[in-house]
Amino acid sequence: MFEPLVANLITSAARSITGARSLWLGSAPQAVQRIYFANHSSHGDFVLLWASLPPALRKLTRPVAGSDYWQKSGLRRYIINRVFNGVLIDRERKEPVDNPLQPMLDALEHGDSLIIFPEGTRNLEDGLLPFKSGIYHLAKSYPQVEVIPVWIANLNRVMPKGRFLPLPLLCTTSFGAPLTLEEDESKEHFLERSRAALLALAPEHA
Repeated sequence: MFEPLVANLITSAARSITGARSLWLGSAPQAVQRIYFANHSSHGDFVLLWASLPPALRKLTRPVAGSDYWQKSGLRRYIINRVFNGVLIDRERKEPVDNPLQPMLDALEHGDSLIIFPEGTRNLEDGLLPFKSGIYHLAKSYPQVEVIPVWIANLNRVMPKGRFLPLPLLCTTSFGAPLTLEEDESKEHFLERSRAALLALAPEHA
């Protein structure tokens, strides 16, 4: 009942604090099924990316997040499950036979769009860590879904680790052109190509 109001408060705060600006450089904000993949330097990354989408697209888009972090408290569980309708994955894989991608595959099968971070963990340095293979398997399983790179600039500087108050810096989310998995393209080549497409959106590469 109150979730839309909470979502609006969170997204409004995210845009106000960061001065968020969305740049659609190679794609348009259309209601088509997508996998948005972005660089990962802060727990607020998916909030800012989600807030950067038009309201109609937010309803179709679910952030993918680690259950180990978001299940730690009642407030976190409420935010990720009820407000953002997130897709939680088990990064610790207590049961090795379980497919960690299954919740994402189920969401795609349902028609949802996803927000993922292929580095697999927060990167506090410049550039990008090597990508995990999940984005390749998702693209292979659902080739009809657009795979969109999104570079999130400056969010790690707005709220650096250990700081209580945010710094007044402009954040930008740059949406690139969609990628598709080519016929017979290897996992290694697709991962490197998608990583290069994301890096090309970084300000220093502009």
